[in-house]
Amino acid sequence: MSKHLNMDFSQKVVIHTEEMEWSPSPSPKVFRKQLARAEAESGHATSVVKYAAGASFDSHQHPKGEEIWVLDGVFSDEHGDYPAGTYLRNPAGSSHAPFSKNGCALLVKLCQFQSTDMAEIRIDTNTAEWRAGIGGLSVMPLHQHLHENTALVKWPKGEIFQAHTHFGGEEIFVLSGTFKDQYGIYPKGSWIRSPHLSGHHPYVDEETIIWVKTGHLPLIDSYQDDQT
Repeated sequence: MSKHLNMDFSQKVVIHTEEMEWSPSPSPKVFRKQLARAEAESGHATSVVKYAAGASFDSHQHPKGEEIWVLDGVFSDEHGDYPAGTYLRNPAGSSHAPFSKNGCALLVKLCQFQSTDMAEIRIDTNTAEWRAGIGGLSVMPLHQHLHENTALVKWPKGEIFQAHTHFGGEEIFVLSGTFKDQYGIYPKGSWIRSPHLSGHHPYVDEETIIWVKTGHLPLIDSYQDDQT
């Protein structure tokens, strides 16, 4: 049986994470909702992770990088405390001992950095500035390396964006409101991964904020997906 989960990058994946049950992790006070995974406990992985109050991990390294968005609560390590709305990048070779005093929830992406991307980033988006985007959109850039771009995008009520194609794919996590396109409706907590050269015509009926990453997915899929 394959250990791969949603690793066929030629396919669109939509997961409504708030409808999923929490699963155990190797730590008794840490739980997760697995969205994509190359191996059971190593390699490429994207998950929503919940730390119960007092949960902690021993110090460990990130051999191929770790990317975190704090969804709720306060996430901490020996370097600082990171409230909801914090964006973190821990590059290959970095290490830390994470914990949460009162509990938190995170979007976590492991082992997905480009080999030349060594940026260490800490951004509290609660205090960072929004920039004017296309149409009525507001954009808060979080990270850019070569063709990969990560940002927050705020959609005002009733905004309709232009139809477009995703070179290198697109990955979205809906932080608030409801994101929509001609293919579906994606409420808060939805994770959408669209493949290279996919396209859509997105819009919203209410103010909506999304975390979005573009240009980072393989141009040719290299895994056979098996979720059984």
